[in-house]
Amino acid sequence: MLPIDYIRIALIVVLIYLAYKDWRTFRLPDLITMPLLGAGILFSGLASISFTDLQNSLLGALTGYYSLWFLNFCYHKLYQQNGIGMGDAKLLAALGAWFGWSALPGILFIASLSGLLGGMIWLRSQRQTMRTAFPFGPFLAIAGIIELLWPQLLYSLTLSSPA
Repeated sequence: MLPIDYIRIALIVVLIYLAYKDWRTFRLPDLITMPLLGAGILFSGLASISFTDLQNSLLGALTGYYSLWFLNFCYHKLYQQNGIGMGDAKLLAALGAWFGWSALPGILFIASLSGLLGGMIWLRSQRQTMRTAFPFGPFLAIAGIIELLWPQLLYSLTLSSPA
């Protein structure tokens, strides 16, 4: 195995742990998300083989965080309550740091689609209403793992030419 493979395995383990933690507690601990964010930036800036360069890593971290922060800001203005936890924003910032800003639309699309389906199943199985909160972090983590293992999968599926 190559050193990059060990990085991938460690990243998958951390994302699975965060998914589990958020699913059970509705919390993404800063103790994990913030070092994950910093490690993504350091890895992108210092490693000879990385998933993105330092500039895209920094832009990805900022874009990831502020996109969910802004969405929550707008939701809060409309409904006088938070709609997205800032742990989700920190996790998306960490994913942006690891994979760069260009990976964020695909990550958000996969997380949103799987979160919509998974959330409906979870709400139905728990006999809850659509106004009940459910964790989004597990779906961000799944999307991050998909981006890690199959980079640009969404773009390949949607932009591939017919046979």
